[in-house]
Amino acid sequence: METKNILIVEDDADINQLLDTALKKAGYNTTQAYSGTEARMLLKLNGDKAEPSQKFDCVLLDLMLPGISGETVLEDIRRMGNLPVIVITAKDELDDKINLLTSGADDYIIKPFQIEEVIARIQVQMRHASKEPEADRLTYRKMVLDRTSRRVTVEGKVLEDITKQEFSILELLMKHPRQVFGKEDIFEYAWDEPYVGETKTLDVHISNIRKKIKAVTDDKYIETVWGIGYRMSS
Repeated sequence: METKNILIVEDDADINQLLDTALKKAGYNTTQAYSGTEARMLLKLNGDKAEPSQKFDCVLLDLMLPGISGETVLEDIRRMGNLPVIVITAKDELDDKINLLTSGADDYIIKPFQIEEVIARIQVQMRHASKEPEADRLTYRKMVLDRTSRRVTVEGKVLEDITKQEFSILELLMKHPRQVFGKEDIFEYAWDEPYVGETKTLDVHISNIRKKIKAVTDDKYIETVWGIGYRMSS
């Protein structure tokens, strides 16, 4: 099996070294960065001309970085690709967690953390990234989901800034457009982790998808089936 490459972006030298040592012991290749500027250079990011490197399979990203912030690095990554990003943060309020996910993070780890949790969350992202697509494209009415380019278009117009979870939600609904999916099923598919009964995060992602569709068309594409979940609109 090919060894996965992890970029660690953390300005605290002790934490950075702890992660580096543990991940190498777990069988990963690692690269260390201590600032947002260094991370952008390693990722080959350069604003709107960004060309994300294929060198890394996952990024551990602290937000509180000197120079260029972690939020800016995350925005650049998301603007140009779907490289898995796990944010390292000291913020543990629910609203903060939701903001991280809606901003494009695939997952988050709260400081202080257990290294076993970090490794487990990386493994989840690796499993999710390695899933083989069933087809290059899914089409429903005038919506096209392209798995190769990771783009979603409606009436030929691209839905801007689609996050990994939003893409996965649409992917599941479009595979079986007349089926009603419960929130548990949608969450476990999109996040690739057990559903624990908290629905606000999923509801926020559905709302964001609807807003992005509304920006290009007045047609409705996601229907709420009250008390059950969601499906594609007729």
